[in-house]
Amino acid sequence: MSTLDPASPPTGELPFFVYGTLLPGEPNHDLFLRGRTSGERAAVLHRALLYDGPGYPYAIDGHGRVHGTLLTAAPGVYEELLGLLDHLEEYLGPGHPRNLYERVVREIELPGEERAGKGQPEEGTPEEGAPGAGTVRAWVYLAAAAVTRSLRTGGSVIDGGRWVTRRPPGGPRTP
Repeated sequence: MSTLDPASPPTGELPFFVYGTLLPGEPNHDLFLRGRTSGERAAVLHRALLYDGPGYPYAIDGHGRVHGTLLTAAPGVYEELLGLLDHLEEYLGPGHPRNLYERVVREIELPGEERAGKGQPEEGTPEEGAPGAGTVRAWVYLAAAAVTRSLRTGGSVIDGGRWVTRRPPGGPRTP
């Protein structure tokens, strides 16, 4: 499974996987990320489902995949960016009862990348588009436990795992 041991804190500065209003072109991208990232690239979170929310999506563990963007913090702003994103996602700490999201470490696929030193996938190795084809560890904000329970019983899964705002093209953007 792609879940890493939450009791084992990551070392170093991990990138962030985003899949909603923080995506390029979405309302919170410029508000929270402008000037704070040194890299942004398409990425996929496997073994997850995407649910529609009240103007933003929720990802939860499940049998699917979520498309998004992997963000790398610009030099010198990692702690600032981590604090901003924790605040935006209403993350107060591991397992806090008022969390809207939990910040967890997951393996994120970078489409089009192969494992280092390998050409075409060999027998018994992941194929292109499968978890492990080229992966990195990253922070992901998943729906907190209470939100996840509610989504599983009455939420709307977003087919294909791609979230886009429901605003008309060229229309006004609000946070």
